[in-house]
Amino acid sequence: MSTSTEACCTCASLLHTYDAKTEKPIIPIRRLSCCNRQICSRCIASNSRFSTYCPYCQISTEPSPLPQGLRDPPAYSPPSSPRPHRRERSADRETEHEIDPPAYTTYNSQASSSLSEKPSTPAPDVLHFIDASSDSIASLSLRYGVPANALRTTNNLYSDHLLAARRTILIPGQFYKGGVSLSPRPIEGEGEELRKAKIRKWMVACKVAEYDVALLYLQQAEYNLDEAIEAFKEDEEWEKEHPLVGSGKGKKAQEVGRRRFIGNV
Repeated sequence: MSTSTEACCTCASLLHTYDAKTEKPIIPIRRLSCCNRQICSRCIASNSRFSTYCPYCQISTEPSPLPQGLRDPPAYSPPSSPRPHRRERSADRETEHEIDPPAYTTYNSQASSSLSEKPSTPAPDVLHFIDASSDSIASLSLRYGVPANALRTTNNLYSDHLLAARRTILIPGQFYKGGVSLSPRPIEGEGEELRKAKIRKWMVACKVAEYDVALLYLQQAEYNLDEAIEAFKEDEEWEKEHPLVGSGKGKKAQEVGRRRFIGNV
């Protein structure tokens, strides 16, 4: 197969590709008589107008309602009043408007210093009561717009799962400027929170780890913390004066007070 450098004037494909055996062109062409350009048969098959029309000269070999031949561009005519040069226009403006520039004013350092001053005292930390069902380090970071590492550092949390043991958490005012807590009150209510606080204080004061025993003494005293602690100490003294016979070595802390309400087991 041999090829030439001529190409189709519409698709730019090489023409005069001959078969080595038959020496006939593989791609038939149409040579335009007006400009001596060539159009391949594939372009003619895709657009039948190219068989009788030259897309460059805009001339058709058959009668056509379209205008024939290229039109000359419109003659150039310079404007009647040429635009003045930039320097000439600026000079004209200066002569027409001879106005002095505004007077120079001294820079007000006091006003600028007042604007540039930042509040010296940082915003206070905000107390957030934790909801164990939904609050986490990631959720609090998104809600308050505070980095998670700042929450961990402010509250001394070395791991995220330690948040489950907290009732409250501090939102650092360095990052949160709102100053309003999204959970300002205990989730379970102030009354329930106060009741649990009394139970914890009673257990610490009496050194009793049994929740049921603490709840029993506080219910008997109508949640008066001082009366409940005094009642437990009285029972403890009575237990020491009237020890159980054959109860084994020592006695458990949970046995204190049971004989008053439950009796001997």
